[in-house]
Amino acid sequence: MVDNKINMPTSFGGLMRYNEEYESPFKLSPTQVVGFIIVIVAFVAILKIFWPIV
Repeated sequence: MVDNKINMPTSFGGLMRYNEEYESPFKLSPTQVVGFIIVIVAFVAILKIFWPIV
């Protein structure tokens, strides 16, 4: 008989632990990120109003 076994790649088997990877010193919530974006957009808009480029 013909042996029709297919060798699939093995999984990591728990070798990767995500909590051991690099942790950023900046821990921002999504709300803070959206707030910073709004502040930057408002700052650029104010600059365009008070200091227009000709």
